[in-house]
Amino acid sequence: MDWLSNFNEKGADFLGIVGGWIWGPPLLILLVGTGLYLTIRLVFLQFKMLPYALKLSFSKHQDSSSKGDISHYEALTTAMAATIGTGNIAGVATAVVAGGPGAVLWMWITALVGMATKYAEALLAVRFRIENENGEMSGGPMYYLERGLKNKKLGKFLGVLFAIFASLAAFGIGNMVQSNTAAASLEETFSISPFLTGLIFTVLAGLVIIGGIKSIGRVTAFFVPVMGAFYILGGLILIIMNIDLVPDAIGTIINDAFTGNAIAGGLLGTAIRYGVARGVFSNEAGLGSAPIAAAAARTDYPARQALVSMTQVFFDTIIVCSITGITIVMAGQWDGGLDGSALTSAAFSQFLGDAGSYIVTFGILFFTFSTILGWSYYGEKSVDYLLGEKGVKIYRYIFIVFVFVGAVVSLDVVFNFSDVMNGLMAFPNLIGLLALSGIVVAETNKFLKIKKQEQHS
Repeated sequence: MDWLSNFNEKGADFLGIVGGWIWGPPLLILLVGTGLYLTIRLVFLQFKMLPYALKLSFSKHQDSSSKGDISHYEALTTAMAATIGTGNIAGVATAVVAGGPGAVLWMWITALVGMATKYAEALLAVRFRIENENGEMSGGPMYYLERGLKNKKLGKFLGVLFAIFASLAAFGIGNMVQSNTAAASLEETFSISPFLTGLIFTVLAGLVIIGGIKSIGRVTAFFVPVMGAFYILGGLILIIMNIDLVPDAIGTIINDAFTGNAIAGGLLGTAIRYGVARGVFSNEAGLGSAPIAAAAARTDYPARQALVSMTQVFFDTIIVCSITGITIVMAGQWDGGLDGSALTSAAFSQFLGDAGSYIVTFGILFFTFSTILGWSYYGEKSVDYLLGEKGVKIYRYIFIVFVFVGAVVSLDVVFNFSDVMNGLMAFPNLIGLLALSGIVVAETNKFLKIKKQEQHS
């Protein structure tokens, strides 16, 4: 298998160079800058409305007369299924290894402003969604770019670009990275062959994906709370048991964010680059993927679903990624030669023994499988925009096959491929968010007035 090793090495090097160029200062500034700009225009809405948004996320509020395919909650869990994945375990570890502990702080900063970005994406997705020939809702950046921008030719061009990049990105961030991480973790913990893992994942994913968004929504509505509770509970027990180490760990994260790797490796430094890149990889704020699920929700006002979608970033990065990052820094193993899920597993095991590695392994299995389901929907909706329903059926089968492919290629190749596609997706979406920010503000103000009337009625 020398040819495969050679392919993996050269492919990883090439994609690493391309990814380094794409994720340079312009994109990082655009990502964080867009979130900051929206935060200011929305008057820090993500902080003021977070309690209401969290309550709304798990409430049964739903206008039965509204169009949509799935509930608020199912739209949220589908989006969370796609985002709470290997990025929360392996992605955080790779960020700390490449950028140092300070990368964790930049993940937090990216998430805090990214909540405003996610809100704006979801609002626009619902505002400009359409009903297709099958009676299903279709929405996302490709639709709000085409239908929202005043320059229709530019909007259509950017919409097509986004759909192309998203349909390809689904094979990386939402497919091969996930099955690869699951296969590596099972091989490390239980000596299970990656071939067998890939085969099982492919069959199980295929059974759900063929059923479309309603099937995916039902599975993720059950899956996401279970997987999230399992990993979060295990992580919190670990942190509470070693609470005396937490202040030093947080101090190391903050100190390293502004020294060491933070000022090395180029204009913005490796801590900032990997913190932002892996933060976006994890919560996807600015990529434009999650709004595709938000557009399918039954909701009476675009802003109401947008608030629900906003909480996804909070759960994903502020809670789940923080548990992983703090544990890795507490263990102090980030410069010991381990990377990805192996590093996270070693950190958990250092404090909890074999139970730690089991928590990480089963967390990865839940996270990666659910991410594959969520991203299959994103990819097929992008293909539907480009080629119509006939293209979707073919895409589903190709997507399922690549679940197996991802399990047997190298981690570097699939992660670097994901970085490239994620960056390419972000550019047209961020342009649209900035250009349509006025609509976001107007819709928000309209909803806030209605909400105030609801409280007094």
